[in-house]
Amino acid sequence: MTTKSPLLARPGAVEAGGADAGVASHYGEPLREQRALAGGTAVVDLSHRGVVTVTGPDRLSWLNTLSSQQVTNLAPGQSSELLLLSVQGRIEFDARVVDDGATTWLIVEAAEAGPLAEWLNKMKFMLRVEIADVSADWAVLGSTRPVPEWAGLLAWEDPWPHVGAGGYSYAVVGEDAHPGLDRPWFEYLVPAAELEDTVGGRPLAGVWAAEALRIAAWRPRWGAETDDKTIPHELDLLRTAVHLNKGCYKGQETVARVHNLGHPPRRLVFLQLDGSQHTMPAVGSDVRSGERRVGTVTSVAQHYEMGPIALAVVKRSVAPEEVLTVLDGEEPYTAAQEIIVAPDAGQVVGRQTGFLRGTR
Repeated sequence: MTTKSPLLARPGAVEAGGADAGVASHYGEPLREQRALAGGTAVVDLSHRGVVTVTGPDRLSWLNTLSSQQVTNLAPGQSSELLLLSVQGRIEFDARVVDDGATTWLIVEAAEAGPLAEWLNKMKFMLRVEIADVSADWAVLGSTRPVPEWAGLLAWEDPWPHVGAGGYSYAVVGEDAHPGLDRPWFEYLVPAAELEDTVGGRPLAGVWAAEALRIAAWRPRWGAETDDKTIPHELDLLRTAVHLNKGCYKGQETVARVHNLGHPPRRLVFLQLDGSQHTMPAVGSDVRSGERRVGTVTSVAQHYEMGPIALAVVKRSVAPEEVLTVLDGEEPYTAAQEIIVAPDAGQVVGRQTGFLRGTR
């Protein structure tokens, strides 16, 4: 059962659906809200997000052994991102991580919280850790700028698009040219009972605005860009969520093998859609090259400057210069692709060759 945010009572609020059910899609002026969010004058209600806590003296070393990320020495207040993978290296969970010195907080999509807490509880064995799904007690607020009035709140700062220690970029652009630099992102943890008072009279933007900025930043989202076959390389997640030289963890052999070959089977692309139509294609629409289906639209939004934009996952074999067509039922949309993940290892900025150290 979806819990509805009290902020849906604000004037003009229209509830979102799907993964964002329970919070506002917008408050009546989506493009104005998006400009305000991008400019740092509005915040977005993300109280539908899942929150899982891990406490106990072994919490960080334990999470380190389970995940793709090096978090053993995560300092209080420092933000990171970790993946929990299958044996085949496929993404099962993607968590935003911040530790306060006593508790590790994992911010996840709503659909991840319960299964993540259950899985972690199965993996605790005799270690000194306690896991709890505290989603009902905690809310999340998003912003593109630090909010001075919230300085006392614990916040997760998105490391995207910076390449972290032990990370690796699969992009064809250098970090200094990455569009993600235009979208700093902060997620504040707020006691659910204090959500309305914390927001106060601050302007609100809906998740529709946050999604448009995320897509423009090439930032993948669990449950949108991922499916049951997704490996981190396909979404450029090695830059923020994987440490290539840490100890063993489930899925590491696949991560190392694909990285050494430099050829993930699929790749994330940014699509600039034909803006002459009055509609946008639905998530899940086919991406085609001529008559051949080559991928799927995973996220779509109307950007306040660029117009209709989307993220899609396509086959690695799709030529970068191809103009693609998005087919929603019988409705075709011309789509110019912008490369996010390079189709060939030789196109990656700063690509190194040789066997990856630290693998078995």
